[in-house]
Amino acid sequence: MTLDIKICGLKTPEAIHAAVSRGASHVGFIHFDKSPRHLSVAQMAALRPLVAAPAKLVVVTVDLDDETIEAIADWVRPDMIQLHGHETPGRVAEIRAATGIPVMKALSIGSAGDLQGIDAYRGIADRILLDAQRPKGSVLPGGNGVAFDWDLLAVLDAGDEYMLSGGLDAGNIAAALARAKPSGLDVSSGVESAPGIKDTGLIHGFFDALDKARLNGAGLHPEWSAT
Repeated sequence: MTLDIKICGLKTPEAIHAAVSRGASHVGFIHFDKSPRHLSVAQMAALRPLVAAPAKLVVVTVDLDDETIEAIADWVRPDMIQLHGHETPGRVAEIRAATGIPVMKALSIGSAGDLQGIDAYRGIADRILLDAQRPKGSVLPGGNGVAFDWDLLAVLDAGDEYMLSGGLDAGNIAAALARAKPSGLDVSSGVESAPGIKDTGLIHGFFDALDKARLNGAGLHPEWSAT
């Protein structure tokens, strides 16, 4: 299997091009007005053609109403919708059925007990993303630049596939791969020069560090492709 890489919170053609040109499997647009990475439905629709196959577009939402979800599905046409709020398994199933679009459910992890939440979404969400709990005072459910203790993930079954998020950057990517062995990585603030401002140099630096980790092979899942 391949290791999926999602560069999230992109807002400009330059950042999208940098991510896609380096082989990002997923590009993330964020629709959450409290986020410095927020894009309107119209802005996402305008940038949508820049996310070309094989890269997939993920639109990140937080506890959205049906009308806005429908607008995103119709106008932006994402390949996946990421639910990063308090969406219940029932709500995940509703959105998936209404849009016909695969759904990724984000779960906040701060302790081993939080991992039990994965079970409720098995067979309902198409993919699980594990992110760090937001720091006290933050209004953002993700993109806070903090990591959780990856050693907590050792209790997961070998067959549990998830995308790892939270505090990832070029400096810790090799350690994250060795300790967590996720099926995907999600980076946002780790490739920014300021909140919401993606730095193409940092995007390239992240992929350079990823390539080095793959070349060294330290701790990598034996089934991962090197490409």
